[in-house]
Amino acid sequence: MINRQNNALIKVGRKLALMQLLIMAFVLITCTIISFIFAGVSYAESAIAGGIIAILPNSVFAYKAFKYAGAQASKEVMQSFYSGVKLKLGLSALLFALAFKFLNILPAPFFATYCLVVVIPLLTPIFYRN
Repeated sequence: MINRQNNALIKVGRKLALMQLLIMAFVLITCTIISFIFAGVSYAESAIAGGIIAILPNSVFAYKAFKYAGAQASKEVMQSFYSGVKLKLGLSALLFALAFKFLNILPAPFFATYCLVVVIPLLTPIFYRN
């Protein structure tokens, strides 16, 4: 099997994925600080939990999705993409279950931060052109 880790298409995809993850982390930190300043520690804890539940599965997906690229590796690309989606959904469900079982979650900051961070990958390509 040919090593496709240095493919130029992979580098472009990984760069975009890294940019999205960094912006997601920035939004998470910003939401957490704003929640802490205006509402206190419990709101900030809920906000950070929601953001982490959004970022971790996305980073796993990004790793899996940009493992292969190119027409010659189309089968590997699709298998890697689908396994990344499955892992993302499973990890998201697991993290939600663990958060609701073991953390004292306030729903408003938790879901607001989660939704805001989840939307970032949809908006990043609009602002990031390369």
